[in-house]
Amino acid sequence: MDKKTEDYLIEQAKEIRKLTIEGIATLGSGHIGGAMSIADLLALLYFHRMKVDPQNPRWEERDQLVLSKGHAGTALYSALALKGFFPKEWLSTLNKGGTKLPSHCDRNKTPGIDMTTGSLGQGFSVAIGIALGLRIDKQLSSIVYTIIGDGESNEGQIWEGALFAASQKISNLIAFTDYNKQQLDGFSKDIIDMGDLAAKWSCFGWFTQEVDGHNIAELDEAIEKALAQKEKPSMIVMNTIKGKGCNFAEGVEKNHSMVFDMNKAQEAIAALN
Repeated sequence: MDKKTEDYLIEQAKEIRKLTIEGIATLGSGHIGGAMSIADLLALLYFHRMKVDPQNPRWEERDQLVLSKGHAGTALYSALALKGFFPKEWLSTLNKGGTKLPSHCDRNKTPGIDMTTGSLGQGFSVAIGIALGLRIDKQLSSIVYTIIGDGESNEGQIWEGALFAASQKISNLIAFTDYNKQQLDGFSKDIIDMGDLAAKWSCFGWFTQEVDGHNIAELDEAIEKALAQKEKPSMIVMNTIKGKGCNFAEGVEKNHSMVFDMNKAQEAIAALN
């Protein structure tokens, strides 16, 4: 990736963070922590890697993203609005009556959302099914991306899916773990310590890489390597910081969901600038 592209994507990630902070503030509370930690990846996918058409969200040849940790949908909505799937004004209706942007992702309501998610573990299984279906339909030029959380990785369904995808050699699937080391109730290691996540995925038969999830160039290189191999599903473990880029959420223990108003949001946005 050249420096000009990297700088552009860094700016897009910053815009995703700003819109997400502002959108949650219009409601007064929301899942800020896990939304902030995936902003860099979303910028890379939607503004550089993924084959999508905002004017035709259901284009059959598109790449697809399943945000299995669907509670971070606010960041995905921001990316989709920036990309032109729907007006940015929709972001101020987040999780309010009549909205097209519910708290968790819903493919029946929001243009650009490929799968309804939020019940942790299930989105990952669906992503595997979509990728397998594309292979059966011989649409191997389309890639399925999916994002899971490290807290979500406590779910047994994740590991059932991992075994199945590896056994079926579903190489058109690229998954990311948002390894921010925190979940709703505290630090992940204090709830269920997952140990060496990258080693686990490798042992489960996946082509596995571990990267800095806030380094866009490093993330892009990992995706390139994942696309180059055709024998296994890919897992990219992203070391991230929960709340990254939001000055009142980054580094705070109880940042899974937070209450804040527009004044606090504007202070955070000013700090980002």
